[in-house]
Amino acid sequence: MHVAGFGQKIDSIYFNLYTDSLKKGTYNYINVEGRLSNGNIRPLDSTQLVFTASTGKFFGNSLWLPFDSREEKVSITVISRQNNQQALYKTIFIKKKNDDENLLTPASEIYEQRKTTRKRSGR
Repeated sequence: MHVAGFGQKIDSIYFNLYTDSLKKGTYNYINVEGRLSNGNIRPLDSTQLVFTASTGKFFGNSLWLPFDSREEKVSITVISRQNNQQALYKTIFIKKKNDDENLLTPASEIYEQRKTTRKRSGR
């Protein structure tokens, strides 16, 4: 069977995610790669795979999560169009903190640790 864009059969599929959490109000790229019968590994898209999620909406490989979503996690299912026995299941948590909050730099982390230590020791 010829798969769109590939002359090789897909032997296996797997997630290769770029993040450990998903963001609300944006497209979250869900990277799935396939090992082909010739041993090469290629990124796969919605022409080779069917993507579904417990919340949000897929556009190709990208999962849109609404800003107002109250879910804490998303269950994602990916099934090969070539062989429906090749399926992946993954639960990914949704990021809770906003991106606009201030992140500590290494220097500010050390300062905060010293400040906490001084308070405990009574200095």
